[in-house]
Amino acid sequence: MIISPPLLPASGTSSSNENVVDPLMDAVDQLELASGVYPIAFDRRWHPGIHLRPDAQSDRVRAIADGEVIAYRVCQKAIDDGSGNRNSSAGFVLLKHQTETGDGRSITFYSLYMHLLELDGYSNLGVGTDILPAFLRTPSPSPSEASTDATVAPAAQSGAGKHVYRKDVLGLVGGCHGQRHLHFEIFMSPTDFSAYFNSTLLDNKSPATPASTKDYWGNSYYIVPPGRPFLAQPTGTTADGKLKGVDFPTLHSQTSVNYALHVESYFHHGNKYTNCWKADSDGTRTLLTQQPIKETDYEYDMYNRASKLYAECPSDGYELLRFGRHLYPASSGTNASATWIHVAYAEGQEGYIDLSDDSIVKLSDADFPFFMGWKKISEENALYSEDGMCDIEELKKIASDAEQTLSNIALDANEYANEDLLCNYILTNDAVRQKLRGFICQAPTEWNKDHNEDRYARLKDPNGFYGKQMQSNPNGFNDFIKLLEQFQFWDKTELPSTLWFFHPLQFIRHFRRCGWLSKKEFTQLVPTEVLREASTMLYENVPDSSASGSIAKNHRIPLNRTFRKYNIKISTRMAVFLGNALQETQWLAKLHEDNSSQWYYPWDGRGFLQLTHAENYIKYWDFIGRKNSISQATRNSLASAQNHADHDRAHAHSYLADSASGATAQMVSWREDVGDNNNITRDLTSPADSAGFYWAMMRMAQYADKPLKLERKTVQAKKPVDHHHPDAPNPLIQKIYYHCMAFRDASASVNLPAAVGDPNHHFNGYIARCVGFAQALAVLGEMMFPDSSGNQVLLFPEDRSPRRA
Repeated sequence: MIISPPLLPASGTSSSNENVVDPLMDAVDQLELASGVYPIAFDRRWHPGIHLRPDAQSDRVRAIADGEVIAYRVCQKAIDDGSGNRNSSAGFVLLKHQTETGDGRSITFYSLYMHLLELDGYSNLGVGTDILPAFLRTPSPSPSEASTDATVAPAAQSGAGKHVYRKDVLGLVGGCHGQRHLHFEIFMSPTDFSAYFNSTLLDNKSPATPASTKDYWGNSYYIVPPGRPFLAQPTGTTADGKLKGVDFPTLHSQTSVNYALHVESYFHHGNKYTNCWKADSDGTRTLLTQQPIKETDYEYDMYNRASKLYAECPSDGYELLRFGRHLYPASSGTNASATWIHVAYAEGQEGYIDLSDDSIVKLSDADFPFFMGWKKISEENALYSEDGMCDIEELKKIASDAEQTLSNIALDANEYANEDLLCNYILTNDAVRQKLRGFICQAPTEWNKDHNEDRYARLKDPNGFYGKQMQSNPNGFNDFIKLLEQFQFWDKTELPSTLWFFHPLQFIRHFRRCGWLSKKEFTQLVPTEVLREASTMLYENVPDSSASGSIAKNHRIPLNRTFRKYNIKISTRMAVFLGNALQETQWLAKLHEDNSSQWYYPWDGRGFLQLTHAENYIKYWDFIGRKNSISQATRNSLASAQNHADHDRAHAHSYLADSASGATAQMVSWREDVGDNNNITRDLTSPADSAGFYWAMMRMAQYADKPLKLERKTVQAKKPVDHHHPDAPNPLIQKIYYHCMAFRDASASVNLPAAVGDPNHHFNGYIARCVGFAQALAVLGEMMFPDSSGNQVLLFPEDRSPRRA
C-alpha cells in the first residue's frame, strides 16, 4: 500500500532530527485545524472530515493513492454563500482506492477532496489549468433551470471509469464562507469495512497473539501480563557483560510487578526505539518512557547479533529480533528461543524480559491494538442513527466542554466563527486531539441531500444552534440548507449514506508504515526506458512483459515478505534495494546470471541481488539453518577451489566446477533455488530472501538512510543496433539520470565494496541502476527531482514516462 497526504509541503521533505520517523506527516499535521474538527462540529453535527490550509494557495492538492474517480465537479466560478459574495468553492473529487496491506489482505477505501478552487481562480493566482488532468479543466454542466444563477453550483458528474494515480494534481485549495481550506475525508463502506477489519483486533480489549501472520506490518507491540520477572542482564550473561558475544549493559532487576505493561517497539535509521506504559486493571495507562529507549545501531548490526545469539539458524533469530516472534514456521524446527528486550517496567527502572514467554501477546500495527488509541464509535440509538446530528455521549461531551471553556465568548451567527472556537479548544488540548484521531466513526455522510430538512431539524430546536438565534438570524437554518445542497452530490456515487470514517491524516500516517506492494503498484516500479553501459551508452525500452511477467507475478509476494522481514519498507530503502535488484535481474527478466564465461561460474549470480561466489552461497545457507548439512570437508574443498580460482582465473572453471570443488547434489539444488526463474514448484523464497540476507550482511540500510542528495546528470546515448535495419539512422542524443552518492555507496557495497566512498572507482551498471533507483523513488516516495536549473520541482524523473498499470 503506497499512500501520501493530499498536500506535500516542502518543509516535510526531510528532518535534521534522526529520531523523527515521518517528517512529511508532521509537516501536514501543522496544516490541520485552520477550521473544522473531526468528527463533530461546534453545533454537534457530524463532521467526519478535517480542514487543511496549505502555506500557499498555489500548493497543489494531490491524489493520496492510485484510484478510480467516482464523482467530481468542476466550477468556473465561486458560488454565493447567501451573503451576496461569491466566496465558496463547490468543486470536488471523490476517489475509490483498492490496494493490499498483506498476502491476501485487500482493502478498499475512499478519499474526498472538497472545496477545490474554481477555474477562474487559477488566472488570479498566475497558475495555468494545464497542471490539471484533462477532465478537470472543463466546467461541469450547470442545472438547466438555473444556468446563470451564481448561487447554484454546477451539477456533479459521475467518474465514468476515469483513473488517477498517486500524487496526480486534483486542483488548488478553494474555500467556503470566504475561509480558504480543503475539506478532506477518508471513509469505507460498511461492506468494505467489515471485510477488512473483521480479521483485525480492532476494539478487542483482551487480544491474543494472532495465529495468522499474513498482515504483520508497522511497529511491534507486546502486552506483558503482571507477575513476569525483569532481569538486570539476560540469563547466561558472563561477567564481562556478554551473552554469546553480544553486549548487554547492566540494567535493573525486579521479581515482578502487579500490573501489565504495554510495549511499543520500532526501528528507524538503524536505531531501535521502545516505549513502555504501565497498564492498570482499571484501564488507565501511564507512560514510563518520556523519551523512547534508544538502542543505537541495533538494526544495522542485527545480522551480526542474530548470527551470535542464534547460531543454529540466524534467519529465525533475525525475525525474533525484528518482531519478537516468528512470522513463518521456524527453519530450525523450534519456535522456543529466548528473545531478550530492554524495557522500562517502572519510572526510572529498566530491565530485560524474555519475549519467548507464550503469555506475552505479540501484535503489530496491522492489528489496530486498542491501547494505541483505536476505537470504533457508533450510534446505538437507531432513532437518530440516520440523521446528521451526533448523539454519542463521548463526542457530545467534548463539544460541550469546549462550549463551557469558551462560555465567555458569545455564540456568533457565523457558523465558521464558532467552528474556530471548537478548533482552538482542540488545538490546545493535545490529549483530546489525540483521542479524536483514533476514533473510527460510523456516521451518515453530509453530502446526501435526501431529507435534509428532517436530518438537521434538531438544529431548529430551542436549544439548537439556529433555534437559539431565531430572533437575530431567522433565515439562518434555511440559508444553511440552501448552501449545503450546492455541495451535495451523493446521487452520483451509488454508495450507502452511512459509512465508516477515519481521521484522514491518522489513517494515512498509520498505513504509511505498511510498505506492502500490490500488483498494480509493483508493476509501476519497472521503468519504461533504461540506460545500458556498453562501448557506447545505449537507451532501450523495457517491454510490459518484464513489468507483469512470470517473475513479477511469482515473486512479488516473496519480495514483499523480504521487505517486511529486513525492514526495507520506507520509500528510500525500497528504492535503493530495487535500483539494484531491477538492474541485476535485467528488469525482472531473469533471476540467474547464467554466464558460463564468468571466471566464478558455476557459482555465478542468482536471486534479486545476484548472490555470487561459493562463500556467499554458504554464508546464506548457514544463515537459514543449513550449517550442519554442509560438512567441514566440503567447506574446505570449496575454500581451496576458491583460493585456486582467485589466483588462476584463466583456469577458474576447472577448480570451481561442482565435481572438483566438492559441492554436493544437495548444494547444487539449493543453489538453483536461489536463481530459479519460473518453476513455481521449486522454492520461491530463496531469490528474494537471499537478497534480504545480503542487504543485512552488507549493511546496505546504513547507506540508504543517509540524506539522498540527487544530482541531475546527462549522458549521450543511442539505441541498440537494429539487426533488421542496421543502416537506419541512430544518432547520439542526450539522456538524463540522477546520481546520488548514498545510493552509489549502497550499490557498491553489494557489487564492489572497494568502491564505497570512492566516486571514481567504477563498478558494473551504475548508471542503469540510477534509472531504476529514480523510478522507484518516484513511485514509492514524495522526493522532488532537480530540473535543469537545479530546482527541486519535478515529481517524476525528467525525460522519463511513468509506467501505468
